[in-house]
Amino acid sequence: MSQTSVESTPVQASGGMKANLGWLVRHPIWAFVVMIFIFFSLMTDNFFSLGNFENILVQTSTLGLIALGMTIVMINGNIDLSVGAVVALAASLTVDIMGWPMFESWGNWQILPAVLAGLASGVLLGALNGLIVWKTGVDAFIVTLGAMLGVRGLVFVYTGEQSFFALNFAYSDFGASRFLGLPTLAWVFLIFTVLMHVLLSRTVHGSNTYAVGDNREAAVNAGIRVGPHMMINFMIVGFFAALAGLTLSTQMGASTPNLGRDYELWVITATVLGGTKLTGGAGNIIGTFGGVLAIGILRNGMNLMQVPAFYVLVTLGVILIAVLFLDKQLNRKGGEELRI
Repeated sequence: MSQTSVESTPVQASGGMKANLGWLVRHPIWAFVVMIFIFFSLMTDNFFSLGNFENILVQTSTLGLIALGMTIVMINGNIDLSVGAVVALAASLTVDIMGWPMFESWGNWQILPAVLAGLASGVLLGALNGLIVWKTGVDAFIVTLGAMLGVRGLVFVYTGEQSFFALNFAYSDFGASRFLGLPTLAWVFLIFTVLMHVLLSRTVHGSNTYAVGDNREAAVNAGIRVGPHMMINFMIVGFFAALAGLTLSTQMGASTPNLGRDYELWVITATVLGGTKLTGGAGNIIGTFGGVLAIGILRNGMNLMQVPAFYVLVTLGVILIAVLFLDKQLNRKGGEELRI
């Protein structure tokens, strides 16, 4: 009995090590997150502190929320370039509606119809994008590129190229509020991250998302209603873009027509860094969360080191190209091994 016990210990340890290595292989972005975390902890005095960790979570929450929706759309084999414009539209609508005379007597309840209108704008625009992609067969890149330009122009028309300021301080205070020791915005991001992870990994809709992205024709033959399915996912990313617009405007206490500009590029970068393929069929929320944190840590750490902001863009560009190159090489190697 003692011999069996002794001999089984290395096997168990080996199994645990393999499991850990397998997790890192599936989510390599987390190895990069750990590396840059250690680097900035050693290179800066103020990086390794609870307050700074909270700052990173809050700073990344806006991009992170949109990235959650972008992940499910990209796994589907699509993309949404209009998310930045939706951020501006939802924020502008929400802040403006709160000041309408018809809601003056509502007190803090005037926030409710404004928030619902802002979120609805994102969901409706997502539905429109999905419907056009579904019914016309036009590539989502082209459809959402047109939506990006059109919605941004609509925001400038609606706002008269002016900023809107939130007159209800309860709305502005939400962006600086805390709950159970953490900033409320960090909780919002973390809770939706868990919910989206469950949706993708534990539901039929999540399984169908991978199936449609991997092989759309096979998904149709399997009985999946591909068009409505994709439309729902565009609505999801529209919701998250609108929610990000609301959370960003609570931090600022205002909205501007330029809000969310270039966010689509940051979000796609974070999602791809997290392992989601541009061609669809692969990706997960855990990886996307790591990609979002990687961008947040890089921006925060380089800022603490007083590195000019444009170097962050250069660094991220190089990293993104390297990740895509390595991914292509690994896939090519895997394909050759399969053919052999």
